[in-house]
Amino acid sequence: MEQKLETDNLEMRLQALESRIYGERRNKSGKPVKCAEPLARIQAGLTNMANKRERVKILHKKIEDLLKYLDPQFTDHITVPDAMKLEFILAEEDFLFSQAVLLEQVNGLQPLLDSTYIRDVPEHATKLQRLSQIHIKEQDQTEFIPWKSEAF
Repeated sequence: MEQKLETDNLEMRLQALESRIYGERRNKSGKPVKCAEPLARIQAGLTNMANKRERVKILHKKIEDLLKYLDPQFTDHITVPDAMKLEFILAEEDFLFSQAVLLEQVNGLQPLLDSTYIRDVPEHATKLQRLSQIHIKEQDQTEFIPWKSEAF
């Protein structure tokens, strides 16, 4: 019973508010203009926008998480435990030692690799190409020189 009185009281207050806002205006069908329906639509629109904003925030957080999960170091950390990494290293021990020996050899030959002879190889290659073209031209020219067999 008390709820009915509260509902009636609320309805009377709403009608008074509508009459103060709209006065005697009527809608297209001739009924008095109600403000509850537009307010409900506005409230629904605001709620919808707030929900979309929250979803956008959640999506931004998920993008950050996705980038973190796509990082190869993170996936290696999760998927391969340290004990398995140790097993991989021990299984490839011979190969790693052979690679270490080769690396030491390269380090020993580093002064030779840094020499001017090796650094100038690209320049020598272009010079060699030019000389090769000159040699081919001279060979072509020697074919046209008439040789006398009596001279030899």
